[in-house]
Amino acid sequence: MELRAGYKQTEAGVIPEEWTLKRVGDFATTVASGKSQVGSPFGDFPVHGSTGVIGRCTIGEYSGRAALVARVGANAGKLTVVEGNYGVTDNTIIVKIDESLNFDFFWRELEAKRLNSLVFGSGQPLITGTQLKNLLIPVPPTKAEQEAIAEVLSDADALIESLDQLIAKKRKIKQGAMQALLTGKRRLPGFIGEWTEVAIKKIVQTPVTDGPHLTPVFLDDGVPFLSVNNLVDGRIDFSDLRYISMRDHEEFSRKCKPQVGDILLGKAASVGKVALVEADVEFNIWSPIALIRVNSKNNAKFVYYQLQGANLNSQIALLTNSSSQGNIGMGDIEKLVLPLPDKDEQLAIATVLSDMDTELAALESRLAKARQIKQGMMQELLTGRIRLL
Repeated sequence: MELRAGYKQTEAGVIPEEWTLKRVGDFATTVASGKSQVGSPFGDFPVHGSTGVIGRCTIGEYSGRAALVARVGANAGKLTVVEGNYGVTDNTIIVKIDESLNFDFFWRELEAKRLNSLVFGSGQPLITGTQLKNLLIPVPPTKAEQEAIAEVLSDADALIESLDQLIAKKRKIKQGAMQALLTGKRRLPGFIGEWTEVAIKKIVQTPVTDGPHLTPVFLDDGVPFLSVNNLVDGRIDFSDLRYISMRDHEEFSRKCKPQVGDILLGKAASVGKVALVEADVEFNIWSPIALIRVNSKNNAKFVYYQLQGANLNSQIALLTNSSSQGNIGMGDIEKLVLPLPDKDEQLAIATVLSDMDTELAALESRLAKARQIKQGMMQELLTGRIRLL
């Protein structure tokens, strides 16, 4: 493949001709495991370990900006940036660099390297200082270009952080709305009727059921077959699926065939996870999932939200804790008690909460796109494919 004009081939890939390829050891002043011990819990300085801040100390043995790399364990390769005064334990490598390289550019390069890919060993995952010293970094010729790259990526991070914070705020608002609306503590305008406490068995069209209590033959393609792991954040996740044959699906459908409007509830493994069937997609479910089909006198989405509320979560937790296997049965599910207004108020409440979910989904989509754009920017900017100066 012909090289683009003004670029050269290196061990680390194609970079601009005026860029140089350096090893971390060429500009690092420190690449070593920490030596700090966790001291008084009331110490003035944080102590960093492989999992983050693990305690406090009275003497900050290290100071200044540094990159901390988890050295050992499940978090090996995890990158943290610190400054000020702090302690570092021996399961973490501290990396400090000289003035020849912009620090913000340097740690962006480390971030792009995905240091966990350097980890070796299965029993006790490990990354070494020698590996870090030999890591190759493409370096622009001027600090101005290094700083420009770091600033653009910092702006991308700021957008991601702001979206993260906004999503957290919106989730908190929704949680408060659920606590108020699903208990009747707050009434929507125009509704004054009494609420009643009703067991699920009184509001279902058919008895609560579940999927087959056997392990079918799984195929590379066919009819999606959901396990409780496919119930994610109140939705059905169709991205990681098992598949069964149409013949098995038809057989299992004699007992249980999900349809739009059904509620899926985890009753084993991850008890209490819930999702609403909203897409008209042919699929089936395994035995750890219960299917609740709400009758026409009630609103299925309202019941779906009730199953995510604190009241129902407490009931489910109580039933789970009283079970020797930590599961709940269909009979237990049918005994769960919901506070119910009339159907019109159910619909109004469900609409308010659904609108909040729609807003959250849009923000989460923006966040995913922002993260994807940042990854693309890192690939282009840190290799010089796109030049800012």
